[in-house]
Amino acid sequence: MKIGNVTIPGPLILAPMAGVTDVGFRAVCREQGADLTYTEMVSAKALCYQDRKSAVLLELDEGEHPAAVQLFGSDPACIEQAAGKALELSGADFLDLNMGCPVPKVANSGDGSGLMRTPELAVPVLEAAIRGAGGKPVTVKMRLGWDKGSINCLEFAAMLEQAGAAALTLHGRTRSQMYSGHADWDYIRRLKEQSSVPVIANGDVFCGHDAVRILRVTGADAVMLGRGVFGNPWLFAQCRAALNGDAEPPLPPLAERCDTAMRQFELAAAHKGEKVACLEARRHYAWYLKGVPHASYWKTQVCRVETLDDLRKATEGIKRDLC
Repeated sequence: MKIGNVTIPGPLILAPMAGVTDVGFRAVCREQGADLTYTEMVSAKALCYQDRKSAVLLELDEGEHPAAVQLFGSDPACIEQAAGKALELSGADFLDLNMGCPVPKVANSGDGSGLMRTPELAVPVLEAAIRGAGGKPVTVKMRLGWDKGSINCLEFAAMLEQAGAAALTLHGRTRSQMYSGHADWDYIRRLKEQSSVPVIANGDVFCGHDAVRILRVTGADAVMLGRGVFGNPWLFAQCRAALNGDAEPPLPPLAERCDTAMRQFELAAAHKGEKVACLEARRHYAWYLKGVPHASYWKTQVCRVETLDDLRKATEGIKRDLC
């Protein structure tokens, strides 16, 4: 798949997810076979106001290519300025615009999926991003529409493609669904049939078989993995095996999973500082321990960590008691 002039080496993509896809998590996902990674969603307005915390979110790991930065916002002038700044600070290969975030504080202010209610504004936002990107491709991630009664993704996508979008990612839910119910892959298929740019399918991929099915059903060029990778970067290896017609490998032993988690947290701390990395690690480590028998005590302990040393001690305890 090519996005503009950027070659993506395979069909497995890590979704941009706020509070999840930091540089540490992206690194372990790439180790397991992610072909393309995105930064967390970054506020264009915050970048325009030179917010240092937002700038940190744009940092890529050494050799992290191909990679994209994702911005959200609805002010074309701000988007244009932020696009250039984001690509300059990160060195990313292309820019993605978030027009699908369903979180109320984003969508209700007209950003994210709120832009699907105002396509007359979404197009100028995209055109501004293209100007600011200085020749690098600009893509869009979106949903089916605001709610079941206003599904407009096909018309919306056609406008964006005509305005210059280099690729389109469609999550098969409406904004009002959030993450409930089932993703409607049929709309992704219909989008692929009408589009001349790459289409990336997103929604309800939790195992390798799901990746095979979504690509077969939709005809999409690639599949974007989201919630299925929470605490499970090995999902990429499982999807790769299934797409190759091989048996999906099992999860590695718990001790190895804990070691992977610690590498993720240490890399995150090197980029964003120990305090922030450890606060976010509380949630990530709980995901790594999901489904592990008798892990409730250690999940509670992990929710109290404040330093990397606390995390290391918890890791040793988990290995001692549960492995």
